[in-house]
Amino acid sequence: MRRTLLSVAVIATTLFAGNSFARNVKLIVGATPKPHAEILQLVKPILAKQGVNLVIKEFTDYVTPNMALESGDLDANYFQHLPYLESFTASHKIKDLVSIAKIHVEPLALYSKKYKSLKSIKNGSVIAVPNDPSNEARALILLVNAGLIKLADVKNLKSTIDDIKSNPHHFKFKEVEAPQLPRILQDVGGAVINGNYAIQAGLNPMKNGLIVEDAKSPYANIVVVKKANAKKSAILKLVKVLQSKTVKNYIQKQYKGAIVATF
Repeated sequence: MRRTLLSVAVIATTLFAGNSFARNVKLIVGATPKPHAEILQLVKPILAKQGVNLVIKEFTDYVTPNMALESGDLDANYFQHLPYLESFTASHKIKDLVSIAKIHVEPLALYSKKYKSLKSIKNGSVIAVPNDPSNEARALILLVNAGLIKLADVKNLKSTIDDIKSNPHHFKFKEVEAPQLPRILQDVGGAVINGNYAIQAGLNPMKNGLIVEDAKSPYANIVVVKKANAKKSAILKLVKVLQSKTVKNYIQKQYKGAIVATF
């Protein structure tokens, strides 16, 4: 009888442990600090109640999070837009990374420490732009839409400064790694800065931007996973929470227009 009770206890303990393990799935997500990691910190306790132990790994560049996802060190990442992902995977010959959800847009903007308005920027000023293919084209298109330059093909999402067809203000363009743009802002006439790096530097496109990308921009920030993991329960829970009213309200209150929810 004691042996039977002991067996039952062992089985019950094993089942409980198994269920406990199943209910506490570890999900490692890579993100840049602001706003992505902050948003993930918001949803972490929500996911914990749903049995997902969210582990957030922060990155300060745009290359490592995709390489870490490809190598299996991450289960997902949240830091980039689709044109960048497509450009990255093509150049690195990676085929199994896919976007599964749009979360927010970070309006790209032209900032300046030297000039308070677009019209006051002097001819011949140095304008810094991101040097990665998709964001450089995005920055140049922003300048095109403001009437500052013309491109050979405004629809070419791989345009670089070599594709500038008309530059009536004789601006000198400087290609710079995206994370470095806020740091050199005081040394140039202006810089087109990605939303996440602008936020980290205390810049808000609605308050500080001389030109601001439209909130309807196609460059929405996305959740990216390996294709084989797209339907996993923990991943689907992550997406559902990131596209929740709680997150939308947080974005509106916390960032005051510096980023805009897309759902």
